Amino acid sequence: MVNDMPHNKKEQRKRLMHALSFFSQIAVTMAACVVIGVVMGKLLDDLFGTAPTLLLIFSFLGVGAAIKSLFDLGKSE
Repeated sequence: MVNDMPHNKKEQRKRLMHALSFFSQIAVTMAACVVIGVVMGKLLDDLFGTAPTLLLIFSFLGVGAAIKSLFDLGKSE
């Protein structure tokens, strides 16, 4: 019984670190998708002179990509 405690605590810490890394992966992936969409839209708007149109389109595409990657991460886990 005494020997089970350190192993159990080590296993709990391992599970906690795994869960934290998974949640941080979700946050970074979603933020990156949205930021990439916004930056691409802004750059293309500046290039073609189509003020907010491409920014809005690529922003929504970034949000869509973030939601899709969220579902993909959920399937893989």
